[in-house]
Amino acid sequence: MAERQEQAVSDAVMTRIGQGVLLHHAGDREEARGRFLDLWAEIGEDGDPLHRCTLAHYMADTQDDPADELAWDLRALSAAEELTHDRPARRDGAPAARALYPSLHLNLAADYVKLGRSDAARTHLYRARSAADALGDDSYGDGVRAAIDRLEARLADGGPAGGPWGPPRRRP
Repeated sequence: MAERQEQAVSDAVMTRIGQGVLLHHAGDREEARGRFLDLWAEIGEDGDPLHRCTLAHYMADTQDDPADELAWDLRALSAAEELTHDRPARRDGAPAARALYPSLHLNLAADYVKLGRSDAARTHLYRARSAADALGDDSYGDGVRAAIDRLEARLADGGPAGGPWGPPRRRP
């Protein structure tokens, strides 16, 4: 019975995150940010890492200031790392976190580009590319890989020739 209640709470949190994402995609960035902040206050810094990772990941997208966006993306990565480290009580979210790593690192790379920190951007872009094997062969995975390619090309055009990973890779 307690497990069922815990699952219902988890589903409710994910539903509320999804509602905020829908608001943001509909163009109501302020409302989405407000709802995300309210939910963050409820979850707290010690809440479920999968919830914190997901919420912070989407909260970053609602930020106007690149430094604030970076701070939220770093929170998302930190929560994902909690899920993938050897913590038996939290292992159920580890596969979901691994699938998020390419996107998390891609977002961090983009944040660092906005802040003019190309070396940090390249580091996270390399990590995004390295983690991309966890992505499925579906539209989400294809979209993340394409975004990695685009940012690699952008950094190659504006910085040292190609970075440590060479030119953008294309999927066969």
